[in-house]
Amino acid sequence: MKTPLCRRLGCELPIFAFSHCRDVVVAVTKAGGFGVLGAATFSPEQLEAELRWIDQHVQGRHYGVDVIIPSAYDRQAEDASAQDLMAMIPQGHRQFMDDLLQKAGVPSLPSGERERITREIVEGRGSMTPEGARRLIQVALEHPQVRMVVSALGSPPPDVMALLREKNIVIGAMCGKAEHATRHLKAGVEVIVAQGTEAGGHTGEIATMVLVPQVVEACAGKAAVLAAGGIARGSQIAAALALGAQGVWCGTVWLGTRESELNPFEKQVFFETKTEDAVRRKARTGKTVRMIRSQLSEAWEQPGAPPYLPTPLQGILYNEAHARVVKAGRKELYSFPAGQVVGMIHEETTVKEVIYRMQVEYLEAVERLQALNPE
Repeated sequence: MKTPLCRRLGCELPIFAFSHCRDVVVAVTKAGGFGVLGAATFSPEQLEAELRWIDQHVQGRHYGVDVIIPSAYDRQAEDASAQDLMAMIPQGHRQFMDDLLQKAGVPSLPSGERERITREIVEGRGSMTPEGARRLIQVALEHPQVRMVVSALGSPPPDVMALLREKNIVIGAMCGKAEHATRHLKAGVEVIVAQGTEAGGHTGEIATMVLVPQVVEACAGKAAVLAAGGIARGSQIAAALALGAQGVWCGTVWLGTRESELNPFEKQVFFETKTEDAVRRKARTGKTVRMIRSQLSEAWEQPGAPPYLPTPLQGILYNEAHARVVKAGRKELYSFPAGQVVGMIHEETTVKEVIYRMQVEYLEAVERLQALNPE
């Protein structure tokens, strides 16, 4: 399973794990994969603390950082302070969310806790602008074990590309169409993550099985391709490699592990969610995100709901409500980004168990294929 990209990055397995949780990043990296910390919702100070902790626990191995550099966002929010960002959310949008939760009997957060959570949300969501992402990248570059930086929305700007090349960082970017991959190549991106619509988080409409060979063909060997979306089994890794990818990019599968950032209430919702209940909605960030369907996500789809706010304002508004839902333990209102493989995960495991199972399933899939060959 050791592909050219594995050799370049110094990992043993072509399993790239995207996670907002430092424990998952460390566990995957120590198990031979390549952990990538989703940093888009961290403030620079929070990211520094996370990376320092990861450095201390990955036993000298390399890992990556993922940031969001949106091309469409609220430009007034670029340099706004936390107070300014809060003030930019229209009162009508606030009222819509407050009325929804009040009618559902979800209590407000206790004084003090609300201010703390709101501050953390605003500081983190404030990083979801080009300047915010630049600040996060500067933090990442202070950590020599960070070997790859991935842009989740579009190619990094030329100045960021130049800076990363200067530091010998492998540059990656996500794509949902072959034409996106072509633009990434022109910008100098070296690793392109072909993310099918099955994936959790920000996704397009093309399925992974269709998208990956299109992106591989578009790259023509000029960039390594990772397959993402709907991957939780070793047989799917074998399929991705057969399609020409040099590895897989997985996110949802780690949410059910002991190391995950989800608490027991959240994991139980996760384990009960069916594949068809992972839907594409804009409620969480203002951009299309595949997430668990709930009364909260669907309220924004109904007639009379206010229009979605641009990034990062929609995320600030939604995540404050999300914190109230988690605090109250209300399953019917709970949503979290998750791909369609959520319907394949029903109980808590560990990262190490997932990695081991994937390797066994990969070998079984290869043996099945070899058995089809004539003697």
